[in-house]
Amino acid sequence: MLNQDSLAQLKGLKSQMEAEKERAEAVIKGTQARYGFAVLDDGREIFIPPDEMLKVFPDDRVKVCIRPSKDNRVIADIETLVDSPLGDFTGRCVRKGKALFVEPDLPQLRRWLFIPPHARNGVKEGDYVRAAILRHPIRDGKPQAKVLSVLGSDDTAGIENAYCVAKYHLPASWTGASRKDLEQQLAACKPLQDEHRQDLTDLEFISIDAAKTQDIDDALFAETAEDGWTLFVAIADPTAYITSGSELHRDVLARATTVYFHGDILPMLPEELSQETCALSEGVDRPALVCKISVKDDGSLGDYEFIEATIRSRAKLSYYAVDRYINGQADELMMHASPLEALYQVYRALRAGREAHNLVMEDRREYRWILDDNKRIDSIEPCEKLQSQKLVEECMIAANRCGALFLNSNGASGPYVVHPGFRGDRLDELKRFLEMHVPEALSHDPTSVEGYTSIMRALAAPDHELPLRGMVNRLLTRAELSGQPGPHMGMALACYTNCTSPLRKYLDYAAHLQIKSLLRGEPADKIDAETLQALNRCLANARAATQEAERWLAGRYLEKLAAEPGRSFRATITHVTSSGFNLRLDENGLDGFVDLRKDPEKFSYDKWTASLTSTTRRFQLEQQVELTFAGLDRENQYQASFELVEGCGLKPPKPPREKQAAQS
Repeated sequence: MLNQDSLAQLKGLKSQMEAEKERAEAVIKGTQARYGFAVLDDGREIFIPPDEMLKVFPDDRVKVCIRPSKDNRVIADIETLVDSPLGDFTGRCVRKGKALFVEPDLPQLRRWLFIPPHARNGVKEGDYVRAAILRHPIRDGKPQAKVLSVLGSDDTAGIENAYCVAKYHLPASWTGASRKDLEQQLAACKPLQDEHRQDLTDLEFISIDAAKTQDIDDALFAETAEDGWTLFVAIADPTAYITSGSELHRDVLARATTVYFHGDILPMLPEELSQETCALSEGVDRPALVCKISVKDDGSLGDYEFIEATIRSRAKLSYYAVDRYINGQADELMMHASPLEALYQVYRALRAGREAHNLVMEDRREYRWILDDNKRIDSIEPCEKLQSQKLVEECMIAANRCGALFLNSNGASGPYVVHPGFRGDRLDELKRFLEMHVPEALSHDPTSVEGYTSIMRALAAPDHELPLRGMVNRLLTRAELSGQPGPHMGMALACYTNCTSPLRKYLDYAAHLQIKSLLRGEPADKIDAETLQALNRCLANARAATQEAERWLAGRYLEKLAAEPGRSFRATITHVTSSGFNLRLDENGLDGFVDLRKDPEKFSYDKWTASLTSTTRRFQLEQQVELTFAGLDRENQYQASFELVEGCGLKPPKPPREKQAAQS
């Protein structure tokens, strides 16, 4: 037995050990490995051993005990759970023996979760599911999940789209409250009887769109004037049927945009509005916001005005039919010759004006995906943008420019689309880049619209050996939404917005709210920073969903092509990093990546020439390469991986020394 002194020493040692411990709340941060970190409110990150990590999920808020370990490290023990924000999630059902598990499709969570028999909901091995936590692992490290719904298997038609809709929590149906709002508004609203509206039904508006389009949100009319033309852009007016702040309005904002998957569409507005009541359909009177623009002979924009109006479209014409008419290949549209001829002349002037004074994005070859009955890619066909599509695009850009000018001149709180151009933290790097490649452009101010335009034109000059315009992309920012006017450097415009697609985009819908407020003498303050942040989040989420679904579909198609014996692909390098390079396949426009980190040769990355060089090989931007398909990176949103064909990218052999001496 221990004597009193020994007991006192042990008690003192225990008190000392307790005193060395610290208790605090923390948020769990996972890693690709089994261990993790407890992030304390003061910013400290404390190591969590693998056994303790079994008790929690990433992003859980817990109480931890911080103590020294035997090897003198500071570690955190999980004590109690405060909050677990993990809601429903997607994943795939896997089997181990007789037990079924769900493999969550979540970043930093790589553990399988057991599904007890009573919570399986008819799931089978290999099924894609939407699931939720049934039992948290805080007590014993043994979590359980329940299946909320089975989305389908690899053989289910359209599983790629359905899965990504569930994964990114895109709203696929309307709430009961929204439906009730819609019914009430459709019954009560009589916008054509509004005294603010001007009757423009005598103008011969026509719509030009894809043949199957039903949510027609714009129609055009043009006529000659003394110094050019008068262009009328009529835009559908869904704001006339939706009360701001209503449940329907909140649901529309939460959707943010019509989401276009290959083979499926999630509309931003209920079809009763987007395809019926508000669509500028042929032969019916519709409420519209009309932008009337004076277009000069040189393509510059003169006076403009916005009008709340009633219009009647005379015809719904397809891009293909209008393109044939423009190119003199058909005369079935002769009854619409007057507006079509005027619109074509307006288009040519607007395009020439922008090419002379602004920046116009170069046409990139486009591709059309042909789907089979299972919504899988059957084939991919190259296609060129039609003249009729460019015609509509120029008219929309003109109206958007006028929308931005109108909002700006009246002090509206947005929305604006701004593009700052070069990143502020990369201006020194830009200066060095210009010194190396186009020193004559150094005199231009890269932070001004005029200077940016001059620099980009200098980089795009055809006499450069290197693709300088593409190489400078890494120094550029992305366009963003703002409540303050600012330049759109990418288009070389002082300010810009989007207002021509309110049936499909909330940004355009919001611009309508602001413009109509100004027309009625009300303050244009309906857009704030919180709304724009929410809109940005929703748009980014929808973009991630469609990109993942596209990559998944493209990957299946590549697997089918790669199954052909000896199949290789020609591609063009589109982006170079220190790890490898991105590429675009020449035959079908699909994207992929070549990872050179595991190559036997060591490659050196040169950001000034956008190239990767080893002892025997060299790869740079816009270089042609030959590849074989290596598979899909399912953990990286189905990115397609490729490997180089042997001999691809070899440097030309050096001439013999005797020849070098003779040349010198």
